[in-house]
Amino acid sequence: MYDKVFEPIKLFFVYSRYMTKAFFQYKFDAFLRTLAVFIRESTAVIVVFLTLQRFDNINGWNMKELLFLYSFIYITYSLLILFFTGLRDFEEIVYDGTFDRFLLRPRGLMFQVMTNYSDYLASIGHGTLGIILFINTSRAVGIVWNVTNVIYCILAIIGGVLIQASIFMLFSCASFYFIKIDSLKDFLYYNTRKIAGYPISIFPAFIRKMMIFIVPFAFVNYFPSQYFLNKQDMAEFWHGYIYLTPVIGIVLYTLTCGLWKISLRHYESTGN
Repeated sequence: MYDKVFEPIKLFFVYSRYMTKAFFQYKFDAFLRTLAVFIRESTAVIVVFLTLQRFDNINGWNMKELLFLYSFIYITYSLLILFFTGLRDFEEIVYDGTFDRFLLRPRGLMFQVMTNYSDYLASIGHGTLGIILFINTSRAVGIVWNVTNVIYCILAIIGGVLIQASIFMLFSCASFYFIKIDSLKDFLYYNTRKIAGYPISIFPAFIRKMMIFIVPFAFVNYFPSQYFLNKQDMAEFWHGYIYLTPVIGIVLYTLTCGLWKISLRHYESTGN
């Protein structure tokens, strides 16, 4: 029983230690790559800053509140690619034949996918930007960090990570059937992620519904932010959405893991 529970965890950290050494073998290059991610993602923050120089607010959200909204995106994505890069890049694992090797090893397939690769440098770049924004904006908007708020924040971040992992799990399922699905990921995830940088209340009804019911990015940052900020536009949505992020994350991840196991039966090697 001990080995079944703790040995995979121990092995995960062993893999992580070796990957960390590989990433930081050339420290200057690792620093530049991390800095490049940080600068690239900072452009979105600069756009918000420049936009709010011309307009006082966007549907009642001022600059500090919008950047607080953004901070959830960066923090959750940094954790996502720390633990779930294998899901994000799963189609490449299928396409280049790496998944065939996984099938021959005496370890669970999902464990191998998750430990196959972690994008540490991108994780540091996103995470650093997210933490900087979160610390500065949470102080600026007057959030009081009592026990309840701290627990909610932790659960919301975990739920946000699981929601995004579930989305990539769905793409992984599609890879068993279609192999290459870059365009689908760009359309359903990365474009939606850009929209999530703004309050969903500014968008038409069909986009709001998509962000809540189809690609539920609203639960990654908008509704958790509303818990702390309580902006007036929350009146346009059911108040209970604020508390559902952890629940939706757990439910979606459980369901998509089941779908992944079903889709696995349809896997055919690419022969690469």
